[in-house]
Amino acid sequence: MDTKRMGRAEWSMLCVLSLLWGGSFLFNGIAVKELPPFTIVTLRVALAAAALLLLVRMMGLRMPLDRQSWRAFFGMGLLNNIIPFSLIVWGQTEIASGLASILNATTPLFTVIVAHFLTTDEKMTANRLLGVLVGFAGVAIMIGPAALSGSVGHVLAPLAVLGAAISYSFAGIFGRRFRRMGLPPMIPAAGQVCASTILLLPVTLLVDHPWALPMPGAATWGAIFGIALLSSALAYVLFFRILETAGATNLSLVTFLIPISAILLGTVVLGERLEAKHFAGMALIAVGLAAIDGRPMEWLRRRATTTRT
Repeated sequence: MDTKRMGRAEWSMLCVLSLLWGGSFLFNGIAVKELPPFTIVTLRVALAAAALLLLVRMMGLRMPLDRQSWRAFFGMGLLNNIIPFSLIVWGQTEIASGLASILNATTPLFTVIVAHFLTTDEKMTANRLLGVLVGFAGVAIMIGPAALSGSVGHVLAPLAVLGAAISYSFAGIFGRRFRRMGLPPMIPAAGQVCASTILLLPVTLLVDHPWALPMPGAATWGAIFGIALLSSALAYVLFFRILETAGATNLSLVTFLIPISAILLGTVVLGERLEAKHFAGMALIAVGLAAIDGRPMEWLRRRATTTRT
């Protein structure tokens, strides 16, 4: 049971982390106007790798060279970076950043299902099953029958973002091995983006031919550096700091905050507008996440008990 508490510093870092990760959808929304998806993702992981390797060196740590560690880095890079980043960026060529962030918030729903089948200590419970069903009802509202009457892209794009959420859920289970390996948290963070860069570079050269692309404008370059240095490198530093001081359970609260940050940024900066069905879907996903998390329900039960006494 996670007994660590959230102080003012932890809450501040959590809000900043939600802004950084919510900002990634804004940065994607800007970059996709001038660059193809693989190029965006490759630049993101390559610049993040350079920044995190520098940070690892400044911390006096060394990257491992053994085969076991790098097999794990490549696996994590594929599940946590290459697949989800590419699917989200492609999805955002068709749908708004705010909607993409809401769909991405389904990651814990898929994680509950994946963990039930792939772990021995995170089995499905009644609360979790209820949360999954309610959350998927929210997804159905957002991309249900009305979406099928639109273009193929408008149907496939939200499914691509859901595919990214599924990949993130597998990454969460896969990443548990790093604790057993005894690696300091910043090492897997740097290792996965290094491995992702190695895997993505030849694909990007083959598919996107980046040397033939028009030179992007200042806004696009700002978005690329933002998504790499802020939404990736700095976000990882905050992620592991919160994990150390507040624990994994408290850290999971960021899932509730990311769509809010992304929707606000998309509205203010990109002028995006979401429909009523999207907010209804987000509300159901939030209820589902609350049921999975358990703490809001426990708080309501304690409050009801206090009121009766």
